[in-house]
Amino acid sequence: MASKDAEPASEKMYRSISEVSDLLEVKPHVLRYWETQFHSLKPRKNRAGNRMYRPEEIKLLYTIKDLLYTRRFTIAGAKKTLNTEKKAPGGTLELGFKDATRKVTLTEVKDELTKLIAQLKEPPLKRRVLKS
Repeated sequence: MASKDAEPASEKMYRSISEVSDLLEVKPHVLRYWETQFHSLKPRKNRAGNRMYRPEEIKLLYTIKDLLYTRRFTIAGAKKTLNTEKKAPGGTLELGFKDATRKVTLTEVKDELTKLIAQLKEPPLKRRVLKS
């Protein structure tokens, strides 16, 4: 499922921009753009200067994607909605690490199942029978 040295999804504290872009199914430049527009989104950078996303930032990215792509908000509308939700008690942005990690894990499981289905739909390899 994952590479040998990769940590299990539930234990992974930080994810690279490429991992997050794969999870959200958006290009990395979109994530960088959202970072300039949504000031609550501030991923840490490692020594090499690469962005490293925590589970709560990934949860915020899922919310931003939902607002922009599914609910068709403008950037300004999404900002306003996020600010309103942040101020409201029990807002959707108050989910902790466990919920964000669960969402990431479920996405990874879904992706793996999709790959397995595609493999199962492929015709089996033709075997050659050797004549003696």
